[in-house]
Amino acid sequence: MAMNSFFHKTTKTNTYFSLMKDTKRSFNSFSTSFNSKPFTSPYQVRLVTTPTKAFVGFDEMVRGTQRKYFMLGGKGGVGKTSCAASLAVKFANHGHPTLVVSTDPAHSLSDSFDQDLTGGALVPVQGVDSPLYALEINPEKTREEFRARSQLQGGRGVKDFMDSMGLGMLAEQLGELKLGELLDTPPPGLDEAIAISKVMQFLESKDYSSFSRIVFDTAPTGHTLRLLSLPDFLDASIGKMMKLKKKIASATSALKSMFNKAETQENAASDKLEQLRERMAKVRDLFRDSATTEFIIVIIPTVMAANESSRLCASLKKETVPVRRLIVNQVLPPSTSDCKFCVMRRKDQMRALDMITKDPELASLKLIQAPLVDVEIRGVAGLKFFGDMVWK
Repeated sequence: MAMNSFFHKTTKTNTYFSLMKDTKRSFNSFSTSFNSKPFTSPYQVRLVTTPTKAFVGFDEMVRGTQRKYFMLGGKGGVGKTSCAASLAVKFANHGHPTLVVSTDPAHSLSDSFDQDLTGGALVPVQGVDSPLYALEINPEKTREEFRARSQLQGGRGVKDFMDSMGLGMLAEQLGELKLGELLDTPPPGLDEAIAISKVMQFLESKDYSSFSRIVFDTAPTGHTLRLLSLPDFLDASIGKMMKLKKKIASATSALKSMFNKAETQENAASDKLEQLRERMAKVRDLFRDSATTEFIIVIIPTVMAANESSRLCASLKKETVPVRRLIVNQVLPPSTSDCKFCVMRRKDQMRALDMITKDPELASLKLIQAPLVDVEIRGVAGLKFFGDMVWK
C-alpha cells in the first residue's frame, strides 16, 4: 500500500446496530443509529442495565495532538478486547488517526470488529470518521523467526564450531552461562515482549507518525506482569553473553585468525540480542511514561476478579506504570422481577463493587461501570454503541 494513501479517510458506511427485534420486556429499549442521517428501523438493541453516571474523563483522553498510548489489561475473559476496540473507534470518530494492536496470543480483534485482521499486517477498519487501523500480532511466529535467526548466526552454532576446533571442554566449562537456553528455550513472556518490540518497529518509522492514538489490547494479567520484568532479565542475559565473548576471545587470542568465523557469528548473535534489549528498554519506558501512557485495568464485578485486579494494580504501581482508570464490565441493574438468580447475582456484584471501592490499591482509580448488554458487541457500529456508554 502506498504510504501517500495509507491514511486516506475511510468511506462512511450506512451501518447501524440492528441486533434484536423489539419485544415487550421490563427493561427499557434503546433505538440506536450510527449514521449521520436519521433512519427508521423495526430493530432495536436493549440494555440489561442503565449506564451508571461516573466521571470517566474522555475529554481528557482525547485532548491534544501529542501521541498517546493506552494499554488495556486484566484477567482473561473480562471484555478487554471490546473495551479496547470501542476506545479505538471512539478516538477515530473524534479525529485521531488510531492504531489498535492485539498482543494477546488468543486474538479477538477480528471477531470484535467482525473483520479479518489476521496476517500480522496493518488492516484498515472501515466505517469510522478518521483513519483506524488494526493489527493482530502472532507472537509465536515472531519468536520462531527470532530463534531461527539466532541459531543460524550464533546460538548453538558457536558451541558446535568450538567442538569442531577441539574446544568442547571449554564450552562445557562455560555451560553455566546458558547461551543455548536463552536462544532455544526463551522464558515465559518473551514471545509477548518480542511482539511488542515488533510493534515498536512500526511506531519508530516516520511512515506511521500520523497515528496520534495507539491502543493496546494486552494479554491476560500474568503475561503482562512478566513483560514488565523482561528488560531486567535481558540485561542480565546479555551481560552473560558479553562475559562469554570475553572468555572466548581470551582463550583463542593465539589462534585469532582461525576463529574469524566464530567471532563473526558470535558478534552477529550479540548484536541481535543487543537490539532486542534496546527495544525492550523502550517498551519499559513506554509503560512508565505518565505523560504519554496510561494502563487501564478491566475487570468484571466478582470477588475473584477484584482480588486479582488489586494485585495487578499493586504490581503496576510498583513498576511505576501509570494507572488511572478501572473499568468494571458487565454490571447488572437492580432487579425489578421475581428472578431469584438475578437478585443473587446482583448481590454478588454489589459485594464485589463494595470491595473495589474500599480496596487500598483500587479506591484511588476512576471507576467506570460498563453495562451488561444482552447481545454480542461486534462490528464498528456495535463498538460505537458500546463506546458511547463507556467512554464519556
